Amino acid sequence: MRALVQRVSRASVTVGEEPVSAIGPGLLVLLGITHADTEREADWLADKVRGLRIFPDAEGRMNEPLGEREVLCVSQFTLYGDARRGNRPSFVAAAGPDLAEPLYERFCARIGAGRGVFGALMAVELVNDGPVTLLLETPGTAAR
Repeated sequence: MRALVQRVSRASVTVGEEPVSAIGPGLLVLLGITHADTEREADWLADKVRGLRIFPDAEGRMNEPLGEREVLCVSQFTLYGDARRGNRPSFVAAAGPDLAEPLYERFCARIGAGRGVFGALMAVELVNDGPVTLLLETPGTAAR
């Protein structure tokens, strides 16, 4: 399982012309799920994201966890895109919807995240809160 985690001042998701979800200060998480992922990976990654100390403390150092800030999570199968060969990425490493959707929902519930619409064509807007973007992977993901 992979997550691209972005610290934001605000973020939102729209499907078509309909606003779906929006947050204020917090994290935007793009979540990718592969075939070997289980509930264990979803729980581990949600706990890892919640515990990241990437918000400024009173002295301005990245030292505070998420706390009461918000999370917006968007399913993102393209995090498993492989473009090592040719110019068109392959997405065979991404889990299909039967596996991915329940794990996405589990991750979101565990971390208390607002959600996009699984499988929909979404417009995601965000305002960065500093240059803080992290790529997280569950243990063993890189070896798969």
